[in-house]
Amino acid sequence: MTLLRAVGVARRYGDVEALAPTDVELIAGETVALVGPNGAGKSTLLAILAGALEPSVGRVEPESRVGWVPQRPAHYARLTARENLALFARLEGVGGDVVPRLLDRFELPPDRPSGELSIGNRQRLNVALSLLAEPRVLLLDEPTASLDPEQRRRLWQLVDEVRERGGAVCFATHELDEVEHATRVVRLQEGRIV
Repeated sequence: MTLLRAVGVARRYGDVEALAPTDVELIAGETVALVGPNGAGKSTLLAILAGALEPSVGRVEPESRVGWVPQRPAHYARLTARENLALFARLEGVGGDVVPRLLDRFELPPDRPSGELSIGNRQRLNVALSLLAEPRVLLLDEPTASLDPEQRRRLWQLVDEVRERGGAVCFATHELDEVEHATRVVRLQEGRIV
């Protein structure tokens, strides 16, 4: 079953084509790795799939619950991990009982401003935020870049859990050894699938 589909999505910035018209399907139970050099269009495609960036042309369908982990922190530096999770839980319409569970699962310091957390802890907070609404589709942009080996192992466990419960995961990576976690690999180069 298709959970998310990009149909002819493309993105231009003036005269620069960041992503040529592209079709991609994310199927229940699969993990897709997006690989390619810097500037290949991986982050642009993920942002379009997440609904964070409008395509210049094309569309994304159907509407599935999507969790997105961008490369840069997507939380408020002045708020603690607990406050960030509580705020985004309210915005997602999710009960506050999920906050302590995610703090515990990701071993996050609950009461320090997130701007004072280590880079790895900020990334773990990003991942925790993406899971608040129990998404069917999880999109990850270079998710392990700041994680230590144990946290990487836990992230891949989480990816397997999403896939095993009938969800789909799509992640961008430069680390070729991470491709082993994918059931399918999509290579992009100069904004095109090759």
